[in-house]
Amino acid sequence: MDRNRLALALGAAVLALPLVAAAQHARPAPYGDRLTVPPAAPHARAYVRVRGAAVEAYAPGSGARGWTYRREGRRPLAVRTAPGHAFALWSDGLVTDSARVLSVGAVRWHRAVPGLAGWLAARPGRAGGVLQELGRPGPGAGEGGMLAVLTPERIAAYRTADGDLRWTLPARRGCAFDPDRTARVAGVLIVAQPCRDRDAWSQELVAVDGLGRIAPGRTPLGNELPTGSRPRDHRT
Repeated sequence: MDRNRLALALGAAVLALPLVAAAQHARPAPYGDRLTVPPAAPHARAYVRVRGAAVEAYAPGSGARGWTYRREGRRPLAVRTAPGHAFALWSDGLVTDSARVLSVGAVRWHRAVPGLAGWLAARPGRAGGVLQELGRPGPGAGEGGMLAVLTPERIAAYRTADGDLRWTLPARRGCAFDPDRTARVAGVLIVAQPCRDRDAWSQELVAVDGLGRIAPGRTPLGNELPTGSRPRDHRT
């Protein structure tokens, strides 16, 4: 290649750089995420709530504003918090985990739950019991605990540290889980499972913890993070 052609090629590359940068900057955020953090937000534990079409974080004592999390075309239906985590359930059946710190604008993971969006659309106002924190009966429960997502068809449990799906429990045939009817006893979550045949009341209750359904002689799957693995923050 002669000098003139080389100069033209280098000039074209230089001119293209701003266009490439602009295209990257304009790329839409994954899942329509729009998360903003005020410059003066303190680095402190947050109180998190749903307000309109957003999930918002505040300082528990002073009310100082922290991050605000929105998703384009979606709205949050419920929030559940755990140490270090703020879980949100959205109208499209997506579950998200955000850092529960006022100054940290990070969404750690997103998980789509099959069938949840349709059920939520048909049952407005029934989202309150869908997200449930599960107890940690032993060291195998993993860093940060477990989050259960309750739907009529199944219970799905995700490791809160990284959103990994650890186990699912389908409803018994002819039965359906009822997220509105739950109770906690000594770290155990009891979920109502009404059945059409109603042959035994004991079949209409299911007890679970961070390791799965509680039953005699169970051999649960360990939920600890793999050796050397650490969860990553996905900043938007």
